[in-house]
Amino acid sequence: MAKITAVETLQVNLKPKVKRTDAVQSFEAQETPIVKIRDADGVEGIGYSYTIGTGGSSVMKLLDDHLVPLLIGREAEEIERIWRDLFYRVHATTVGALTSIALAAIDTALWDLRSKRAKLPLHKAAGGAKDRIKLYYTEGGWLHIDEGELVEEALKARESGFGGTKIKVGRAHVAEDVRRLRAVRKAVGDDFDVMTDANQGFMVDEAIRRARHYEECDIAWFEEPIHADDVMAHKRLCASTQIPIAVGESMYSLSQFKDYLQNDACSIVQVDVGRIGGITPWLKVAHMAEAFNIPVCPHFLMELHLPLCCAVPNSRWLEFIPQLDLVTRTGMKVENGYGVPSEEPGLGIDWDWSALDKLVVHRKAHG
Repeated sequence: MAKITAVETLQVNLKPKVKRTDAVQSFEAQETPIVKIRDADGVEGIGYSYTIGTGGSSVMKLLDDHLVPLLIGREAEEIERIWRDLFYRVHATTVGALTSIALAAIDTALWDLRSKRAKLPLHKAAGGAKDRIKLYYTEGGWLHIDEGELVEEALKARESGFGGTKIKVGRAHVAEDVRRLRAVRKAVGDDFDVMTDANQGFMVDEAIRRARHYEECDIAWFEEPIHADDVMAHKRLCASTQIPIAVGESMYSLSQFKDYLQNDACSIVQVDVGRIGGITPWLKVAHMAEAFNIPVCPHFLMELHLPLCCAVPNSRWLEFIPQLDLVTRTGMKVENGYGVPSEEPGLGIDWDWSALDKLVVHRKAHG
């Protein structure tokens, strides 16, 4: 083992390539907290997380003032101990998004460091369950996109080898959602999956009503139909529809997922490494879901979720929604509609520091 001798924190702001809108918000920017951890042997681990346009400066303040200073002198390999120590150091701000985002940047850096020291790619260091994962497409299904463009984008996704596409729902009336879904289903045929995502836009009565109308389109899942803190409402919805119910993007602790799984309140777990607090808790959620015979289809961060999906046996889909290719030299490897993880030691992200340095809005050295 080797002790941590230096840490650098950075914030990089990345602009979305396309306009992204859903039932409750717009994606303004990917504020990207980055943590670089160096050990006594000179090995460096790089981790990151994200916001969708607000809170980035608060995450950096939490990192710089309260979390990162506790890393200097710690044994880098003691990832579980470090995670718990940091969690309890800021216990008054947990469970919550800002703390989880900050913890995720540190934890992913420690896993990158561990994998590099072991000379293993992350998907093998974390489990090695498979060597590829099916991709579905999101960028062509935003809520503002009209019906004709939805169809065009879905057909492009199919022709490119993707196995499915995700359509945002939550138009003013259910009939609008249904027209859009029918048009896509008719265009792509029966052997192409169509996912839906409401981004917590409905109350339980409307979610039940809309699910009943969506069923005719053979929907692969109904994502975030109701606010994420209402387990019992999701249980009612699950009992009322044949459509699989997907949750997890807006959940920040192992316990929250446990409550959903124990109460039969979801069919698919979409745990997000950037919002659960890093790779350490992500793996726990994935394995817990496996015990309930529930698949994992994580939200966003495809470059980081690719190796994690390949680390566990119950992963089913990876969301294709690129962002890091703005600041990486090589993109995520795609073959015949599947994501293929890098065999390079670590997270497998080929950072382009010349591009990154131009986008840095905050930087601080520690140690």
